[in-house]
Amino acid sequence: MTGKENKRSNLTELDEGQTGVIISLAGGRISSKRLADLGLIPGIEIKVLRKALFSGPVQIEICGSRLVLGRGLASKILVEKK
Repeated sequence: MTGKENKRSNLTELDEGQTGVIISLAGGRISSKRLADLGLIPGIEIKVLRKALFSGPVQIEICGSRLVLGRGLASKILVEKK
């Protein structure tokens, strides 16, 4: 495994305060469209602001906007850690 692959994970694996760049969106057409409509597209920098305990939502910041995503939807976002 290369160093670059070690830095890749899904959004739910980032710690609070950690940033990354979106690499790809997993899932079907509907979930990918939903994420794209929210501005979550490959190449965008994303920061995890807060994570709820257990299977709760994830609060993120992209392009100066704050969003809250359910854990299932957040797990479909593949990021490269910064």
